[in-house]
Amino acid sequence: MQSLESWLERFQIGIYWVAMVLGLGIGHLFVSQKILPMLMTPTLALMLFATFMQVPVLRLGRILKEGRFLCTLGAVNFVLIPGLVWVLQLLMPADPLIRFAVLFVLLTPCIDYVITFAQVGRADAHLLLAATPLLLLMQMLLLPLYLSVFLGETVIGLWSVRPFIEAFIGLIILPLLLAAWVQFSSKRSQRMRQMARHLDLLPVPATALVLFVVVGAMAPRLEQAVPETMRVLPIYALFAVVAPALGWWVARQARLSTRAARAVAFSAGTRNSLVILPLALAIPAAQPLLPALIVAQTLVELVASLIYMKIMPRLQMPSS
Repeated sequence: MQSLESWLERFQIGIYWVAMVLGLGIGHLFVSQKILPMLMTPTLALMLFATFMQVPVLRLGRILKEGRFLCTLGAVNFVLIPGLVWVLQLLMPADPLIRFAVLFVLLTPCIDYVITFAQVGRADAHLLLAATPLLLLMQMLLLPLYLSVFLGETVIGLWSVRPFIEAFIGLIILPLLLAAWVQFSSKRSQRMRQMARHLDLLPVPATALVLFVVVGAMAPRLEQAVPETMRVLPIYALFAVVAPALGWWVARQARLSTRAARAVAFSAGTRNSLVILPLALAIPAAQPLLPALIVAQTLVELVASLIYMKIMPRLQMPSS
């Protein structure tokens, strides 16, 4: 089972691309246009459950002892990255809906496949994994504030608090509690312990399933938004270059260990496009543009992640 887990992690990018190509291929079938959108939230919850199963949920309090790492990770994702996005606004089209879409995705740090990317890239994936609940909670609290600051009154009619609350309960609280229950039960039951071991194989297949469902469900929307998508791809590409470099520089100033600094850089460069997609779908005024532009960022990010996983292992802190 360990060899299978290693194989899945090694070839995860290829698995993800195959899943997306298959999703794109069946996305135009009439039956898939009805079924796949209904599967998005359940598969996202499964993916996050798989992610939380990698976190020792019952010992999450220990991450609070990693004060320097947490402060650096928080400063990068919730202070410096918003500052970078503020500068990138100068390159964004004037269309408020397009700007809303780009801000929506770039202001939210990834909490799912970044873990496996970081592990392949020889970063401290365990630190990053333990910080995921805090990252998710912070972005859910701060995203409405950032959107209001960046867009002013324009954003008021585009979103409401209810989808955020529903997503927080369905995609965070319930998977986190379920993961905590499985981990707690595995300490007292041999059967649950065996099941928990098998669940270690779940993160990559669950993420691939989400990409298959998301791309399949969004394929018609992507075709409707091709001109707008082409206008934002350079912004996504520029972000993918600058953000991890900024994260590495800040981690270096904070004198983190090499592996912790790489984790900060990975977190800075990857965004939470899959998890915020249900929020985008809950905004009627933003259809089909908002989901299409969010999925486009995922495609750019997966290409960039191939480069990250080659470059990051070569980065070293001076003290190392």
